[in-house]
Amino acid sequence: MPITFKSQATGDLVMLDKHAEALLQLLGKTAKAAGLLEPADMAHALTVLRAIEDPRDAQAAARAERAAEAPAGDEQEDEKEDEAPGLSLSFQDEPVSLRQRAAPFIRLIEQAQAEGKPIVWGV
Repeated sequence: MPITFKSQATGDLVMLDKHAEALLQLLGKTAKAAGLLEPADMAHALTVLRAIEDPRDAQAAARAERAAEAPAGDEQEDEKEDEAPGLSLSFQDEPVSLRQRAAPFIRLIEQAQAEGKPIVWGV
């Protein structure tokens, strides 16, 4: 079921409940009941949401570290290890990270904070 975030500073933001719940839990809130994010709490919320790590960043860093440690001839072997045999993955097959899902919510909070308006959901 979708959750709608509302603020007088912006248009509504509609998000699937499991993604909204994951983001709100990071802020110590829940999507299961009506909620409110006050302008005074928005700076902390932005700090928390911007700190969400993208798992692909960690994977890329690990690959770069392995490449730096490996002899020059092993680069092709590393590339082969990352790909499953017979599978061709495209960007459409990549999962959307929580960090990416947080981007519209972060923009909503930034706009609401700039105008000093609260954000509500579940009402």
